[in-house]
Amino acid sequence: MKLPRNNEAVIPEKKITHYLLSDAHPLGRAQAKYFKVLGYNEENAVKPWEGLLAVAAEGIVAEVIDTPFGAKYVVDGDLMTPVGVRVRVRTIWVQERGQSVPRFVTAYPKDKQNMGVQSDP
Repeated sequence: MKLPRNNEAVIPEKKITHYLLSDAHPLGRAQAKYFKVLGYNEENAVKPWEGLLAVAAEGIVAEVIDTPFGAKYVVDGDLMTPVGVRVRVRTIWVQERGQSVPRFVTAYPKDKQNMGVQSDP
């Protein structure tokens, strides 16, 4: 199953700049460390958008969780990084009650044991 309305998925700018790439965010700094090793930074902040939207469009829904806020979708997919490696990531999207499009929540390595880094074939 694909993420519903995946071609309309949205990523709020602050989710990238103030969370996913922020060394100061209490929860996001672990993701920031990971994504910065892969070549993402504040100067190329548009790159995560492109890659994460591609995961939304092409990735497979691994799980759907009904929450008080709406449906939470766990979507796994491949992300081609600025340093030239392909990594497997797990993304979380929510389709809030009363909203029609999925919104990005977070992303992290699918395999936390080895950080999922592999050379591109």
